[in-house]
Amino acid sequence: MEIVNNQYQLSGGVDPLGLVEKYGCPLYVYDTSIIERQYKRLNNAFSWKKLKVNYACKALTNINILKFIKSLGARLDTVSIQEVKLGLKAGFEPSEIMYTPNCVSLEEIAQAVKVGVMVNIDNLSILEQFGQEFPDYPICVRINPHIMAGGNNKISTGHIDSKFGISIYQIPHVKRIIQATGLKLNGLHMHTGSDILDIEVFLSGAEILLNVAQDFEGLTYIDFGSGFKVPYKSDGISTDIEELGERLTERFAEFCSVYGSDLDLVFEPGKFLVSESGYFLAKVNVIKQTTSTVFAGIDSGLNHLIRPMFYDAYHDIINVSRPTGKTRIYTVVGYICETDTFGINRKISEISEGDIIAFKNAGAYCYMMSSNYNSRYRPAEVMVYNGQDYLIRKRETMDDILKNQVEIPLFDEVIA
Repeated sequence: MEIVNNQYQLSGGVDPLGLVEKYGCPLYVYDTSIIERQYKRLNNAFSWKKLKVNYACKALTNINILKFIKSLGARLDTVSIQEVKLGLKAGFEPSEIMYTPNCVSLEEIAQAVKVGVMVNIDNLSILEQFGQEFPDYPICVRINPHIMAGGNNKISTGHIDSKFGISIYQIPHVKRIIQATGLKLNGLHMHTGSDILDIEVFLSGAEILLNVAQDFEGLTYIDFGSGFKVPYKSDGISTDIEELGERLTERFAEFCSVYGSDLDLVFEPGKFLVSESGYFLAKVNVIKQTTSTVFAGIDSGLNHLIRPMFYDAYHDIINVSRPTGKTRIYTVVGYICETDTFGINRKISEISEGDIIAFKNAGAYCYMMSSNYNSRYRPAEVMVYNGQDYLIRKRETMDDILKNQVEIPLFDEVIA
């Protein structure tokens, strides 16, 4: 979103205030031009001819976004059988879907086998059960490289006490299970965390994974996960994808030469592809001043955007209604009966009640973590594509709040 002629615009000249008038508020908006930019950037960074990009769809699973990302040439990374079904519904072939669950039952994994998607297993117990039940089904194994990485300890997934992955020190056990069951291992995987800036973290993890891979014959791909950091501030820093691409491609080529086969080099970006494409638009209900703080209270809360409260995540906040107004300091809060603070002492163009503000980087893990807390409705979603806006999810109503509740007549007479 950029200021053009003293007003904010999305790609193609789409007016965000016009979207609010058309679809209501609060509102999630996704600009597909940014998703395409990020996808092309990642592809251009790696010269390896067998690069595969699996979109980590837990970031944003609206089926229209899935279809758009598929149109770019991406495949899909899923973490639940429901995401697998969404991927199939969006048109992905089973061979284009990786299923990487954590702490699920063998029964759910069996459903993934039934539809024919790629399966990634991250614990020894399930690996052994899977080998006994489906010895002829090729699988991938998720390795825990014991690397502490990520922008927050809640989003670090590769450290020694993580619930994710099979420890590198348990590789001998993995070999014994494969030998005993006859399993065919065709891939190795790791994912150390999210919001990782230092490319040395990726390269260190890659070295560990490649060393493990030398001990297994018949591999066709290695999945290096993702977790690339994207900028959350106007002057924010991000992962140097270009340098990572150059250095990892060179190292991967060396490995494949020794291994004797050109394997697929796989990444599974989620936030990297969709975070910057998203904007969350909300209306200012009230300006409230205390002895020391000026609050801007909006028509939303942690029920719609929980990341600032959950992860202490930073989202840049702008006043869409007054792009060039005088800057003042505000603490932006929500309408939920909890302490739902989006930002403390933020410099924002002067806000009046009724103004529309926007949260940037709202494309990843924002709508997906929304809820009906306080019995509030989830917002609508809009996609901007080639200068046109499309409603891709309706705003909820009271019917949505009630539709799965079952009323029983026990208390009707008492109430009457």
